[in-house]
Amino acid sequence: MTLSLFTGILSAFRISSSVVFLPPLSLRQRYSRPVFNINKPRYNEQIRAPEVLLVADDGAAEKLPIAEALRRAQESGFDLIEVSPKAVPPVVKLGDYGSFLYRLKKKEKQQKSHSKQTEVKVIRFGFRTDTGDLDRLADRSREFLAERNMVKVSVTLRGRELSNQQFAVDKLKKFILGLADAAEVDQPAKKQGNQYIVILRPKK
Repeated sequence: MTLSLFTGILSAFRISSSVVFLPPLSLRQRYSRPVFNINKPRYNEQIRAPEVLLVADDGAAEKLPIAEALRRAQESGFDLIEVSPKAVPPVVKLGDYGSFLYRLKKKEKQQKSHSKQTEVKVIRFGFRTDTGDLDRLADRSREFLAERNMVKVSVTLRGRELSNQQFAVDKLKKFILGLADAAEVDQPAKKQGNQYIVILRPKK
């Protein structure tokens, strides 16, 4: 290897003096989980305020130095949980931290399910669809309704079937009647082209 080529390779891999190399992490460091999630409420020694407002289950509140609040938590065998960190002083209460997190997660899940945008799911069948297929479509409709979605049910007529529209309407009504325990009619049956359509909403 010539001197100029060797010099060129060194230049290509020259490292800026601003780069700092850290020692490699051990397997324990690399895969260990953080002590607590930043979105979770602080508790016990994680609470940083010098003074807190301790609220009892009966609503009574007492302003205490953090050391005194921690002492009371230790004596009671519970955790000191920060329930309102932005208050001045922060509001805390005594309780089991694991149970508190479980209730918090459950409440958040319920709020998300209530705020979920409602979708309209479509169930289609034909003039000649047999009972077995209709039962499967009814089961699928129930799944959609259980997820709090609207369901648009349509029966399609083709060719000579258009001359017997009442049969299609009766078939649609029978299908809707089978879902009466899970659904309510949001928009009654109406004709759109060669289809009859009903829109269902989850039963309250």
